[in-house]
Amino acid sequence: MNPLRLLAGKPRATPRAATRETLSFTLDNGATVDVLRVRDPRARRIKLSVSERGARLTLPIRASEIAGRRFVLEHGDWLMAQLAHNGSAAPALEPHVTASIPLRGGQLPVVWSEGRALRLATAGGVLVATVPANVRDAALRRALRDFYEAEARADIGRWLPPLLPTLPRAPSRIALKVMSSQWGSLAPNGTMALDLALVLARPSAFEYVLVHELCHLIRADHSPAFWHEVEQRFPAWHAERDYFQAEGRRLKAAMRTLLAG
Repeated sequence: MNPLRLLAGKPRATPRAATRETLSFTLDNGATVDVLRVRDPRARRIKLSVSERGARLTLPIRASEIAGRRFVLEHGDWLMAQLAHNGSAAPALEPHVTASIPLRGGQLPVVWSEGRALRLATAGGVLVATVPANVRDAALRRALRDFYEAEARADIGRWLPPLLPTLPRAPSRIALKVMSSQWGSLAPNGTMALDLALVLARPSAFEYVLVHELCHLIRADHSPAFWHEVEQRFPAWHAERDYFQAEGRRLKAAMRTLLAG
């Protein structure tokens, strides 16, 4: 036997990749909830969590399915409370059924009509949704995303010009994305990313995030000097940060529901 193999000891087994499966649970109150079950080789204990993406049950490799199901049922009240707090107030868009959609901290009424081409446009304070008779859900979701992005860019177009003279340079590009946790970011090349869900928030909150990211063109950190720059341009930033702590998860969940169907 090779003595080097003895010194090296037993080789470590390659960790298995996490596996995922969505399961339905009927709680004691009769409610049925979908939970993403993740069997993770790195997990040391059973864990139940809720985010804007929904409920997640994390199981160690050796934990049984029965133990996982029992854990969910034992925490059913907590789970329902968290889902209510993090859940979406906006159901998926349904032609000729959805009466309003969230926009700028309120609800925009929807008027449906049938036509040859799919088109979403505002007129007279309502969203006029023209859809073909056989419109596909994916096409409708793309049109809704385009509508929200156009509305968000219109807001940015009003707020940005007065701020530019106070900055060392303009952002090289502004991208609107569906972001998991952040509301915005600024890359070293000057590209700014903003969460599309900001257009669902009250306008002052959206404006605050824009100002926040623009100030990173001056200071790349979150030092007192950075917050001084923010305060000079948006004195009420504390209130908007509190607003996101209270409403942020709901806003992100609403946008995911609207665009994912």
